Amino acid sequence: MKKLEDRLSDKPIEGTDIKEEPTPKADASVNVKSNISPVAPVLPPFQSRRDRVGRYFTKHLKEFIFDEFSDSYLNKFNNIDFMKGVPIPLRHEDYQAFNGGDGLKVLHIAENMAWVMGIDPKFKYTPQYVEFMNRFFNYKLAEGLVKEGRDAAEREDFDNAIIHFRAALVLKSDYIHAMYSYAKVCREFYQRGDDDKYIGRFKGESTEYFELLTQAHPRFAQAYYYLGYDYLNLGLYKKAALVWQEFLTKSSNFKDKKEIRQRLTQLEQPLTIEKGYNAVLAGRWDEGIETLEPFLKTSFKGWWPLHYYLGVAYARTGSNGKAVASFKRVLGINGSHAESMKELADLYAKSKDKENEQKYRRKAELILSSIADQDQSKGKEDKHETDDDGQ
Repeated sequence: MKKLEDRLSDKPIEGTDIKEEPTPKADASVNVKSNISPVAPVLPPFQSRRDRVGRYFTKHLKEFIFDEFSDSYLNKFNNIDFMKGVPIPLRHEDYQAFNGGDGLKVLHIAENMAWVMGIDPKFKYTPQYVEFMNRFFNYKLAEGLVKEGRDAAEREDFDNAIIHFRAALVLKSDYIHAMYSYAKVCREFYQRGDDDKYIGRFKGESTEYFELLTQAHPRFAQAYYYLGYDYLNLGLYKKAALVWQEFLTKSSNFKDKKEIRQRLTQLEQPLTIEKGYNAVLAGRWDEGIETLEPFLKTSFKGWWPLHYYLGVAYARTGSNGKAVASFKRVLGINGSHAESMKELADLYAKSKDKENEQKYRRKAELILSSIADQDQSKGKEDKHETDDDGQ
């Protein structure tokens, strides 16, 4: 059977000569300008990052088989010898098309390569695929990949979408539209997830890419809009407020700005509570009490951290009765809070109540032992996952 490439008849795009360039290296780690990225990217290569979410898309590799370019095809072009022996991804119907003698266009092969790179950016032959695409195409290829991804997202075909966005980022790591689309589609994944690890991985990826957007493209307002919500969901109220204030200075969208002003108003009380927590952590007990006590009569009375930090401040200022009551309120809301149990044990020790001291110490030890076992198990799992990621 002839090699697939004997049937290929495509030429490089008009105006793009195949020039004498060094063979790409698999360990290349510095971004440089290229046909697809005329300006050298300001971010490290996408494939050099730890891949949090790629594991969820490797199932799509089974949709491909691999062949190689024939010598006769390679000889049609100047200096693409670096593709000799490189596995070329083909869908099953592609091979059938070859058998029928129709052949495949270079753009079709590039699309297949993009799928493999998007599924696994660390694929052994990603550098060769990137160089091959740069020999035949310009920046419009990355634009086309993002458009295909956005069309897929509109159909709620999110695997298809994210694979295209990831491939575009392999080609140009700071491409604003690929970064934004990737961050947004990661939100779709975690908002639809029902597993904590799955949600955490996509949430981490989304937050990181909105953060990177603010660094690589600081004038792009929508990155600040979504990043504020990511911080809010993480309970990082100060950071949410700061990025939303940036959003207001950069956005011209009246509706979104009105929404964010309302959000900032709603953040005023959580920010004050956060200020109180920080006062307690800094040992300014009286300031912490003065800041936090007014919230005991508000809807925030159901927040266990409010009672915990007040309990700490009460205990350090000698209000032991109030401290005991505060720590018990914590356990009424969060029954496994070991720090509150330890604080209670210390307070009962001071009052010579041995029974309650031992009771809360035993409870705290059981909780901490259980957490240690879980951490050890998680550490082994994380190490296995890191090994799988090639880190």
